[in-house]
Amino acid sequence: MKVDSIQNGIVLDHISAGKAFQVYHDLELDKLDCSIAILQNVTSNKMGRKDILKIDQEYDVNLDVLGYIDPDITVSIIKDGQTIEKKKVALPKKLINVKKCKNPRCITSVETDIPQIFVLTDEKNRVYRCIYCEADK
Repeated sequence: MKVDSIQNGIVLDHISAGKAFQVYHDLELDKLDCSIAILQNVTSNKMGRKDILKIDQEYDVNLDVLGYIDPDITVSIIKDGQTIEKKKVALPKKLINVKKCKNPRCITSVETDIPQIFVLTDEKNRVYRCIYCEADK
């Protein structure tokens, strides 16, 4: 299999195997008008297996979304076929409008213009809690 390199865009690397489509969906990459390569179960010396996303367009990646999905993802910015910057994402301390509260009694279920805000309450288990109703995410 051959996947060409990109000239200007983003490479999301070190995605845990099987999570590429969640990244694709949560970043709403289907709304972009460019080529996107999704590589799944790629052999990796470091991880065993991993997924990779190549986006053939400059794109402002939401690092909080990536950190929530998988804090080990690496973001490479590509210009003129060269990597000009690499970013490591981290588990965000606060999520704003990344996910919705599942509690039907939460104020955000009734008042749709209120931002969905969650704070990290347990880093080890990656538990987030709604600031309004304190439901776990």
